[in-house]
Amino acid sequence: MSSTPVIDVDRLNLTYGDFRAVQDLSFQVRRGEFYALLGTNGAGKTSTLETVEGHRTPTSGTGRVFGQSPRDRRAVRPRMGIMLQESGFSPDLTVRESLRLIGNLTRRIDTVERVLGLVDLTRKAGTKVSQLSGGEKRRLDFATAVYGAPELIFLDEPTTGLDIQSRDDLWDAVDRLREDGSTIVLTTHYLEEAQQRADRIGLMHKGTFHREGTVSELTRTLPAAIRFSLPDPAPALPLQARREGDGKYLIETFGLQKDLHTLLRWAQDHAVELGDLQAGPTRLDDVFRALGSDQLTP
Repeated sequence: MSSTPVIDVDRLNLTYGDFRAVQDLSFQVRRGEFYALLGTNGAGKTSTLETVEGHRTPTSGTGRVFGQSPRDRRAVRPRMGIMLQESGFSPDLTVRESLRLIGNLTRRIDTVERVLGLVDLTRKAGTKVSQLSGGEKRRLDFATAVYGAPELIFLDEPTTGLDIQSRDDLWDAVDRLREDGSTIVLTTHYLEEAQQRADRIGLMHKGTFHREGTVSELTRTLPAAIRFSLPDPAPALPLQARREGDGKYLIETFGLQKDLHTLLRWAQDHAVELGDLQAGPTRLDDVFRALGSDQLTP
């Protein structure tokens, strides 16, 4: 397997007038990796991806795909599939015609029938795009991205508008593509999808990375939480806790197992019932919320 990264971004800058959308951004995506690029609204992730996809020229810095400039469409485009948030298919083309057109434009080799079966649109092959439901159009977007099983696939909000079964089917198809060696780059507002599937995550805020790493590495930057209610009166707690607005107590800890054991032993020793007890590690959405506060530092 080649050690050359599939995507190599080095000190990328993008400006629009006086506004710096992306600032000195550097990251790599390895071959076969599932990489999620996440960020707050206006963080610069769309501008970054448009540059990597070859749709935008950087103000300064470089973005390389397969070791090539993404603007070299003849070299790069046949190896890359892109699922946009909105594809803009011609409403008068049928599903089959739309897929065949994408194959011709990208010069990727596949059969329309195989891809239609992959996304469960075989029965809609002769239907015009204008007559598809929102979920069916989204599946067609996915079909055009994976036509020809490209080496690199960009998925921009891929499950928006899909029902639960269609989401499961889409991710099953992505899993099969990964087994065959495809590299996946995901952007999504469904953070649980990134948490469950991404090998690594780049978390953008105000044009740069605030964090990059595995889910475990990102969530370790914030404490875990233990929440519970107490009868009144109650003995003094064995750990420092904060009373929240709903009357529950909150213990924040980087030693969840140890502190939970201490709390439960205290409750047993004093015959105290811990009402509505909840305990768990930090989730990715907690890290994401902290971007807008001072809890995370670059």
